[in-house]
Amino acid sequence: MGLRICFILLLFFLLLGIATPSFMDYDRVEKGRSLLSRAPNNTDCPFDVSKMNYTIVTSQCKGEPEYTVKLCCPPFKELTCKYRDDLNAVDKNTCAVQMWNHLHNHGYPSGLFEGLCKEGKQGLDCLGY
Repeated sequence: MGLRICFILLLFFLLLGIATPSFMDYDRVEKGRSLLSRAPNNTDCPFDVSKMNYTIVTSQCKGEPEYTVKLCCPPFKELTCKYRDDLNAVDKNTCAVQMWNHLHNHGYPSGLFEGLCKEGKQGLDCLGY
């Protein structure tokens, strides 16, 4: 009888732990939803974002001891400038969201490139890229 009660309690707390979303970062979920909801029909990107050459960035922009403008911004511009029209069309497609997700999956923190690579009110200067 005692073993049965222990088993039932264990099962109850296990199911309670699974059902409780305490492991979710609600700020991240909400931010992701708002970014994805910007596109009116959540249309796909006209090019395959996963096929972008992320090694341009990953081979040069290293975070040890810290990320620097000199090491990170030129390769980031090389990666993004040829796709600038599609990446800037956040109200028409999800290209930028997909690209940020890929960069995040490569270990880059959110907001890194926006914080480092500022060249003016219009964003990055893509002349010559």
